[in-house]
Amino acid sequence: MAPNSTILPTGKLPAGLLAQLISTLPIKDPSLFLGPAVGEDAAIIEIGGDILLAAKSDPITFATDEIGYFAVNVCANDLAVCGARPRFYLPTVLLPEGTTEEDVRGICDQLGAACRALDIVVAGGHTEVTAAVNQAVVAGTLLGEVARSKVVRTGGCQPGDAVLLAGSAGVEGTSIIAREMGEALVERGWSEGEVEEAANYLYEPGISVLEPALAAAEAELVTAMHDPTEGGVATGLWELAEASGCGLEVDLAAIPVTRLTAAACAAFGLEPMGTIASGGLLATAAPEDVEAVLGLWEEIGRRGRVIGRVLPAGEGVYGLREGRRVALPRFDADEIVKLWGE
Repeated sequence: MAPNSTILPTGKLPAGLLAQLISTLPIKDPSLFLGPAVGEDAAIIEIGGDILLAAKSDPITFATDEIGYFAVNVCANDLAVCGARPRFYLPTVLLPEGTTEEDVRGICDQLGAACRALDIVVAGGHTEVTAAVNQAVVAGTLLGEVARSKVVRTGGCQPGDAVLLAGSAGVEGTSIIAREMGEALVERGWSEGEVEEAANYLYEPGISVLEPALAAAEAELVTAMHDPTEGGVATGLWELAEASGCGLEVDLAAIPVTRLTAAACAAFGLEPMGTIASGGLLATAAPEDVEAVLGLWEEIGRRGRVIGRVLPAGEGVYGLREGRRVALPRFDADEIVKLWGE
């Protein structure tokens, strides 16, 4: 097989390939304050003055009955971890043949409710029925604003910083599993109440990290933040390391996984650390600021914890299990795709 005929796995492009592709694109401009790079969550653009434009595009492609809510909140997370407050949303909604008017009204209602909850204005977009998709896809662009002094980069951490996690691993994945495979979970011995509780992870603890991310950015207490999505917390940690050009040491036992997340993933042979992870917030902070960050999150009802430390690049990226170094896994294909037999 020729090198350029390699079949790619479902999900985000492998980091190495993505970096190569980015390098071929026109990404140099004096107005581009923060441009595309593996691990960076959004673009930051100079528009004159101390307020900068933040922009993020993201699709929702995994099947879900709350696609509009997912679409808005995933983009909002990516702006928030850059320190930007979301303002204007432009969704592109692609619908399969056979879509009914009721179906599209339902998605529109979800988008509207999610935007209202975050004080976001729908500024435009596009909607069509097309044979190019076999399920609904929402690909949105979200614009926001951030003060120059408040911008946070994924690549901003330095050796010696502590690595923090607000929330737990696999929150978004837990909700997707329960929503898409609820009947199968009941057949495996789950109660209806457990399925409902897991499905509700979408809202409680929730996939939004906007509040803790903006609080940390506005207080200028963090050196970096990252929104781990596809590939889970484990891949998010790798992206944090690569974006900053640093190594990481991660205490795997310090990364929380709830009972329902562990059980939902185990039911389908998924690894929680590699399961789509909106609802968890990765951050780094100087040692003297750690307690202030954790206290700030505690005040707004989000528990955080120290899960590791940033190392010089030459020391590598690894996990710790019972004090021994082990490989930190990376998931170029999110574990959630196994639900559909990929």
